[in-house]
Amino acid sequence: MAFLNEDDRVRIGAAIADAERRTSGELVTVIAPMADDYLYIPALWAALCALLLPGILLLAGGVVSLEEMYLYQVGLFVAMAVIFRWPPLLIRLIPRGVRMQRARRLAREQFYQQHLHRTEGGTGVLLFVSVAEHHVEIIADHGIDSVVPPGFWQGVVDDFTAQLRAGQVAEGFLHAIAACGDLLAERFPVSADDRNELPNRLVEL
Repeated sequence: MAFLNEDDRVRIGAAIADAERRTSGELVTVIAPMADDYLYIPALWAALCALLLPGILLLAGGVVSLEEMYLYQVGLFVAMAVIFRWPPLLIRLIPRGVRMQRARRLAREQFYQQHLHRTEGGTGVLLFVSVAEHHVEIIADHGIDSVVPPGFWQGVVDDFTAQLRAGQVAEGFLHAIAACGDLLAERFPVSADDRNELPNRLVEL
């Protein structure tokens, strides 16, 4: 991923390890370039362009045969479907509600796929980022979420989202990990028999 280099990955892994040395909680970080491939979106917009073409040609005074019109429509559909797959353009064609729904769904899938729901005492915390959607989400298991001060997670998310929009992905992770680590160390200090249940590394989808 262009927005993270190997040094960033090392720093993030070290920050997770440092945070978990002070708490019995388990922190997992996951990053996705995009929450979905949105394959149907380019096709829908390309189809709309192709359907509008006959009317545009008629308004412009162009007269073509049905065979030519068909070829023009097929050619336009193919060309626009390819153009609309360009990520910076694609993400702007997707309604915000759809983007957020797909990002939230992927975050919840990752919570279970990374086994955060299986930690002893329900102390798993997921820090999830989907870059294209500028979506940051924190999901905590029941053992932690029940004692976290209201609004704490949202404050961390808001700060990270601002850094994500500014292109400071690694810094956003580091600050969020530190903030979560401080809270977990206070509410869930490390115990004598604590063990590291989940990997201390950034998961890249």
